[in-house]
Amino acid sequence: MTAPQLSHLNAAGEVHMVEVGDRPATARQATAEGFISMEAATLALVLEGRAPKGDVLAVARVAAIQAAKRTWELIPLCHPIALSGVSVQLEPAADGSGLHLTATARTTGPTGVEMEALTAVQVGLLTLYDMLKSADPAMTIGPVRLLAKSGGRGGEWQRHG
Repeated sequence: MTAPQLSHLNAAGEVHMVEVGDRPATARQATAEGFISMEAATLALVLEGRAPKGDVLAVARVAAIQAAKRTWELIPLCHPIALSGVSVQLEPAADGSGLHLTATARTTGPTGVEMEALTAVQVGLLTLYDMLKSADPAMTIGPVRLLAKSGGRGGEWQRHG
């Protein structure tokens, strides 16, 4: 069994941006999720629209979409990607312990959109934290993880469990 290769290292072990110009453009999609835990009273502020800073869910959704579009500016070796769509869902946990955020990024191009989906989730959750920290500074973000991706040489991948 061979060790996995790190695509951002060349034969000399130097960091470089991966060349994707020779890859065919294919439809690609990635979905990631994350969680922010909070006190039940804080979640009630959000769900009842009583948060001091306004509609925190709408702001978090817009922040997540904006972050996906600007991932290449934040992660040093990411390519700028023409996203064809980003969708963001925010749902309260069934047990009232916080909010789940799921983001899906889509493109047709030579490289994947996993980083865009993951960045969307992180920034969306950070935005929720920022807008609610005065009510609940003990909120906790995590875990954040990739759920699925499709397209390109790697084909379909889905997290199990």
